[in-house]
Amino acid sequence: MSVSETTHLLQPSLEAECVFNGDWVPASGQVIGVIEPATGEPMMRCAMADAADVAVACRSAALAQPAWAAMGPRERAQVFRKAAECAEQAFDELALYVARETGGALFKGAHEVREAIVLLHQAAGMLSEPHGVVLPSAAGRLSYARRQPHGVVGVISPFNFPLVLSMRSVAPALAAGNAVVLKPDPQTPVSGGFLIARLFEAAGLPKGLLHVLPGAAPAGEALCRDPNVRMIAFTGSTAAGRKVAEVAGRNLKKVALELGGKNPLIVLEDADLDLAASNAAWGAWLHQGQICMATGLILAHHTIAAALTRKLVDKARALTVGNAARGEAALGPLINKRQLERVHAIVHDSVQAGARIEVGGEYDRLFYRPTVLSGVRPGMRAFDEEMFGPVATVVSFATDEEAIELANLTEYGLSAAIISPSIGRAMAIGERLDCGMLHINDQTVADECSNPFGGRGASGNGGSVGGPADWDEYTQWQWVTVKDTPPTYPF
Repeated sequence: MSVSETTHLLQPSLEAECVFNGDWVPASGQVIGVIEPATGEPMMRCAMADAADVAVACRSAALAQPAWAAMGPRERAQVFRKAAECAEQAFDELALYVARETGGALFKGAHEVREAIVLLHQAAGMLSEPHGVVLPSAAGRLSYARRQPHGVVGVISPFNFPLVLSMRSVAPALAAGNAVVLKPDPQTPVSGGFLIARLFEAAGLPKGLLHVLPGAAPAGEALCRDPNVRMIAFTGSTAAGRKVAEVAGRNLKKVALELGGKNPLIVLEDADLDLAASNAAWGAWLHQGQICMATGLILAHHTIAAALTRKLVDKARALTVGNAARGEAALGPLINKRQLERVHAIVHDSVQAGARIEVGGEYDRLFYRPTVLSGVRPGMRAFDEEMFGPVATVVSFATDEEAIELANLTEYGLSAAIISPSIGRAMAIGERLDCGMLHINDQTVADECSNPFGGRGASGNGGSVGGPADWDEYTQWQWVTVKDTPPTYPF
């Protein structure tokens, strides 16, 4: 699914210093440079939206939404299919831009584009599904419930997988009949926003239905407060998610939160250690660990912990670090200096508390070496906190009960995994893990777009997005009854 010719779909000169409302218009906020993490060089200049821009966008979206919701399902579905076709035609261009802007490997950029295409086709498919149910009722009365769009949905997306994590809300929200105001992370405004705007613009989405406004926290707060917005879909850190939920909840908006995770991978003593090490390394170091589902804890049975750690050390030493978007390395940079300093502080503080660096723990510019920590126990920052960096944290356990206790000893509850040929034993352990997603004989990073995706506790507010969950999130039920004539009541 790649092309040899560049389509120039992104047209940087068009998007530079503008926001999108169906047209490309100047924003009121300051103009910032978007920096490529691997090189430190500017990629483009981008205007930041402020609260006034958000207010204009939300009013415009509310005005455009009713006509979109009234449009026939086949006509709406065609917009998503056309957008998917545009993405396929511009595949190479888009994949490279996503990789460069996020500091990811080229295969990671290609993965995001492939998944975005799947999400667009799934959105088209939503419009062929039933939108309601007929309910039992008294004779002479038709009773049914139908799905109704919220109206305007605000989407706030992060920097790590910006195209997928924006599209997974934008596409189904639009398919359900809503208008969308999207605020991508200002570090990835193209991958998380303008790319999506260009795809829908090229596909003929009616103007006013999609607005893309990169911005800082004040723009996000304005979106959460705006009276025209009935739902907020937020993906990001737990700390920011709490603030979003507080502001949106105070304004009686529905809120869908997909937050952080400290995801355990339990390796039982009968596991194939080569396979276990491969899974643990992928889960811990993929995209430099900057994934909410990243394997945050590798819980290894005490009889195999040392051997598994040695295999991870060997893998860490074999991995190259550099400009992964240009194919020069397996791992790229962290997104910014602040995140790198936080990762290094967690590693350093954990060593001070008794953990051991088996390999890594070093960096050059934004490039953090893949790191293995052993001897980690509860109470250390490496055990308790989400890392969001390329650090494999190994913790040993003696019994299945201890493994379950350690895995659940966190405020998070996103993803968990267990590796063992004893499927029944692994499933019995999995039944007792507090997580929204569970994988037997795999690592913790997994999403197929067709599955409900969500976490528990500090990883989310109990909802899910994706697949069958999209109708639940992006619509609300309306109950309708119909009679031939009004009845006579006693009053």
